[in-house]
Amino acid sequence: MRVPEVRLVGPGGEQVGIVRIEDALRLAAESDLDLVEVAPTARPPVCRLMDYGKFKYEAAQKARESRRNQTNTVIKEMKLRPKIDAHDYDTKKGHVVRFLKAGDKVKITIMFRGREQHRPELGYRLLQRLAADVEDLGFIESNARQDGRNMTMVLGPLKKKSEAQAEVKAEKAKVTAERTAQKEADEAFEKAHREQAQETATPKKPRRRSENLDPDMEA
Repeated sequence: MRVPEVRLVGPGGEQVGIVRIEDALRLAAESDLDLVEVAPTARPPVCRLMDYGKFKYEAAQKARESRRNQTNTVIKEMKLRPKIDAHDYDTKKGHVVRFLKAGDKVKITIMFRGREQHRPELGYRLLQRLAADVEDLGFIESNARQDGRNMTMVLGPLKKKSEAQAEVKAEKAKVTAERTAQKEADEAFEKAHREQAQETATPKKPRRRSENLDPDMEA
């Protein structure tokens, strides 16, 4: 009967070679390591010498770090009317700019009412105008298309969510540092001003003894 063999890999990833399972177990015991089967379908199966407890711990740490760094893409929605006035347009565009800066996608919806439904070109031109106004922050991910009484278009951010969040954090840290520096400068100025005021203050004149007092009545 043939003795089972495995392809053994060392703890550092080095190839040990094909050895009997008994020899692999003996090497594991001598090295105070575990013999872990990493490729059971291979012929012969591949086993590796490792500290399995440490391996599981490091894998869990990596998975936790990956979940922490994972960012979910959010799709915001902004609704406009074909005949929107200039003030409302600027307000809506400001929201779109804020969403794109945060790394979020924005779904733009043009809502047609009444006779406006027969003028889809109004909505199309408005969507193209908005896309052109924010082209430094986003791009057209989904072209304008008619959806019943509405026309929609999706804008995608030029920067990834993680990059946008990092920039926001950096900007907040910068603002906080500037405020702290300004506060310390103001406090130093006020302190110097108080010290200068104390130095230039007029000293009190010594109180002279009244000449009308009886010489024998001294304090």
